[in-house]
Formats: sequence, structure tokens, C-alpha cells
Amino acid sequence: MEIDEIREYCLNKKGVTESFPFDNETLVMKVGTKIFILISLDSNPLSINVKTDPEWSQELRAQYPQITGAYHMNKTHWNSVMMDGVKKELILKLIDHSYDLVFSSLTKKAKEEILNS
Repeated sequence: MEIDEIREYCLNKKGVTESFPFDNETLVMKVGTKIFILISLDSNPLSINVKTDPEWSQELRAQYPQITGAYHMNKTHWNSVMMDGVKKELILKLIDHSYDLVFSSLTKKAKEEILNS
């Protein structure tokens, strides 16, 4: 998958915004006020950080050498995915899972605002 494809996929989800809060090379996508994906624009191969359930994180890391604990993040909950060699279906599943985890952690009021927008 390419950066534009990932960006468009994320922006089509409810309540998603994009920004560059850290630097000009790290695109951050949030649902509400919380980050669910970071995209490293200057990495080659392309790399993303996504939030994942801790048990699934362990399975993913054991199965895919391209998936590791995310640098500068809580490695129990965040994974770095080097996109090279990872199937598109898995990437989309990881993005969806991250979005769902973060969305579920929002306040009831924030969820309602997003769903009703």
C-alpha cells in the first residue's frame, strides 16, 4: 500500500483528522482527540504505527518479522509495521483494529459527537 491509499482509507472513517504535531515527516491520524495511526513519510520502506490488543501484538510479532514494538511508544499496545511484504488485507485490518480500539476508549459524549456528525 502507498501513503496516499492509507491516508484516504483513514480519512474516510468517521471523526478522523490528520496533522503533523511532532515533525514534518510523521503524519498523525486521530479519531476525536486520540491518535490511532502514525505514518512515517520519510521511511523506506513505508512504516506505520498502529495500536493493537496486547495478545494480538504478540501473535503478530511472532508471525511477521516486519511487525515490531513501536519506537517511542508503549510497546505493549503499539506496533510498528514495515509495509514491505505485508498483505494489504492485513494492513487494513490493523488500521481498522487500531481505529476501533481508540474509538472505544473515547468518552460517551465524544463517541456520540463523532457518530452524529
